[in-house]
Amino acid sequence: MTRPRTCILVPAPVEAGAGRRGADMGARAFRAAGLAEALRDLGCEVVERPPVAVGAVEPRSHPNRAIGDLGEIAAWTAAIEQAAYEAAAQGFPIFLGGDHSLSAGSIAGVSRRARQRGEELFVLWLDAHPDFHTLDSSTSGNLHGVPMAYVTGRESFAGWYPPLVAPVKPENVCMVGLRSVDPAEREALARSAITVHDMRAIDEHGVGALVGVFLDQVASRRGILHVSFDIDFLDPEIAPGVGTTVPGGATFREAHLVMEMLHDAGLVRSLDVVELNPFLDERGRTAILLVDLVASLMGRRILDRPTRRWS
Repeated sequence: MTRPRTCILVPAPVEAGAGRRGADMGARAFRAAGLAEALRDLGCEVVERPPVAVGAVEPRSHPNRAIGDLGEIAAWTAAIEQAAYEAAAQGFPIFLGGDHSLSAGSIAGVSRRARQRGEELFVLWLDAHPDFHTLDSSTSGNLHGVPMAYVTGRESFAGWYPPLVAPVKPENVCMVGLRSVDPAEREALARSAITVHDMRAIDEHGVGALVGVFLDQVASRRGILHVSFDIDFLDPEIAPGVGTTVPGGATFREAHLVMEMLHDAGLVRSLDVVELNPFLDERGRTAILLVDLVASLMGRRILDRPTRRWS
């Protein structure tokens, strides 16, 4: 990967999509864990933007009574979409969550910029969950479970979420690491053109082989890639600082291998890192691990990795 000249850190302290408090502190935890310093050590210029913010919003009631905070999440989506659209023209944006509802805005914004440039956007979705519910199908009502449905243009969002200027083609999406999928999502994914690799596929074939096929597809179509990294992609034994832990996730080496492959492919133009909840973390080790993973994506090699003490 050609190292980007400018990394733009875009904090998006949204937590209303998760149904649990604490994710709004994630971006500050990344700062404390040394994300900007790690990027500068790799030769990147770093621009630290002020957090995306929304003003007062009016509550909105959806026919699906489970849905909560719809007005607030719609406002966040619009604000993050505009921030993403602008940042994608200026460098390599890294969106720091915040819960995964932020990806409705980040992906929509970078997709709008890609369309304007005549580029085709692909998305690598690293997550235990597909987040493929519509507003009608969600049973939890937590809107961090809908962003992939929104950005790929599934029905039910018109009139509730901001208009989607540049939907992502489902065949341009690859989901890796799934291990918690609701029945409605499973049925919808089976009908879609999205590529899905659950943890069994990783066990059987290896994460490198699966991600490698997708990267070859992106390269063959001369596309660009957005990576959306939910911390629950990782096994909670190594990344406890997330409110949606699901056992059996990616290992330390599997995660680093993915990031190293992404660096080598040279296709990534933007990144989400979401669902870090410092309130649930252990002495900051999840935040520090994520900084290391982002550094791998940006070019840090195995031989350059520092040794840490935890005592």
